[in-house]
Amino acid sequence: MERGAAAPGELGAMLRAAADFASYPGVHGDDTVRQFLEQFPLPKLFGEADVPGVDETVTECLDKVFSSRYGASLLPSYGAFIQAGLLANSKIIRKLACKAVLHLFDKAEDNAAAVETVVQHNLYPLLINCLTEGDEEIAAIVLDAIKRLAETPKGSDIIFPPNGEGSVQLDKLAAQSSSMARIRILSLIAKLFTVSSYTATAIRDLNLLSIFEVEIKDRRDMLKTLSALEVLYELVEHPHSNIFLLKTNLFQLIIDVINDSSADSIIRSRAALISGRLLSSADAFTAIDQSCVTNLLLAIEKILKMEENQNTDEIESALETLGLIGTTSQGAQVLLTLSNVTRHVVESSFDRQGRGRQLAALHAFGSICGVDRPEDQRKLDGQAEECLKRLVYTMAGNSPKLTPSALLLSVLQQDPDIRIAGYRVISGLVVREWCLREVCSNSEIIRLVTDPTMETTKLGMDARYDCCVAISKALSSSHLLHEPSLSGLIGKLNDAVRRGPYLSERKGVEARPVVVPEERF
Repeated sequence: MERGAAAPGELGAMLRAAADFASYPGVHGDDTVRQFLEQFPLPKLFGEADVPGVDETVTECLDKVFSSRYGASLLPSYGAFIQAGLLANSKIIRKLACKAVLHLFDKAEDNAAAVETVVQHNLYPLLINCLTEGDEEIAAIVLDAIKRLAETPKGSDIIFPPNGEGSVQLDKLAAQSSSMARIRILSLIAKLFTVSSYTATAIRDLNLLSIFEVEIKDRRDMLKTLSALEVLYELVEHPHSNIFLLKTNLFQLIIDVINDSSADSIIRSRAALISGRLLSSADAFTAIDQSCVTNLLLAIEKILKMEENQNTDEIESALETLGLIGTTSQGAQVLLTLSNVTRHVVESSFDRQGRGRQLAALHAFGSICGVDRPEDQRKLDGQAEECLKRLVYTMAGNSPKLTPSALLLSVLQQDPDIRIAGYRVISGLVVREWCLREVCSNSEIIRLVTDPTMETTKLGMDARYDCCVAISKALSSSHLLHEPSLSGLIGKLNDAVRRGPYLSERKGVEARPVVVPEERF
């Protein structure tokens, strides 16, 4: 970096002041930064930033300067220094330069000036080089910096030029890069995908999602495949990712991974959860062929049917996947009518052979029953409702409990985590008249869900209360409301709803000080 003219006499004073400035625990105010730079101008600080022995102190000081609004506002005038820093061999200097670009967008008020600085000094290709060649810490900073660049209209044009002839072609770069660099490029694509519909469309149009396909298809290196799946898992968190991804070959590739018995179970599990996220929105089923969904459900059912499968994590992931798909009414109807896979969810929900499996199944069953959907969307169409009812009664008839109410009670009599999942199942199921009648026929279920002392955690109290409210609302619109035999039960429910989730029936005893004579020896 270009060196400023710091007189030998003032160097010691500047370094001491820089150390004090850098050690300040918070962000300096603009006035403090301005006064500091009046005494020690930026060119002089830059001049010492790459001097061994003092470089760490000076770069930390400069980072403090640029993290203030006033300091960041000066960065457009020092684009050449940022450029030189990104090209420097020193890791400390490169890190400072990358953070300077991030501060340029985060703290500077003029985004147009920030973008112009990037263009004028050709910083984007240098940032990409730091991403692929730098260490993990520098790569993380660059990812955030480029995302901030993409959040401005002119900045996104730098990354995705309208003519398609940018200075950096991410697909070509990935093809020439190391395995680690390719994963970082995938991470960048995932971050850019979530910025806006414009960037997501640009990624699709440039066929950058095919880089994921290449990495996932080659499953010889488990770590590489898993890393690509982890990045894809983050990408599909984006609300509209399914509209783009379901129209590519990625979904079929994910099904192939789940079906691959030679692949490691952790890879199959992650692939399953990705498919669940992709199908967790209502519009997903309009963007994909029914045959693909059927193939996915068959692949997941194969995992659940494997008697020799002792990998509980894989089974729990498969169950969680079904819960994600069943979150929407469209997904729940597909699960209940297109395959027999929901039978495994119901059976595992009331099977105490494996706690983790039972817990995952109960949460999935609650989602399929509609607990995560708006109240007017909890019920499904006639065929799906009939399948759901038949599954529950068949399970009860084949168990020692014999009735659905006894099955539900057995869940509420287990440990707190299982109980919370049980509250979710009842809250979703009780909108059906047959389940409401089962619940109301069992006074012990009502006693447990209305007992304010039953749960000790906020999560448990909220789940128990939501269950009370769901039963009460279902009763209010049912002819059961007028049955004289249920008047006491309805009164208990109404009292529980009025109390809210956190109030107990116990009257508090006022604390009284206890006076004890001091013991002397």
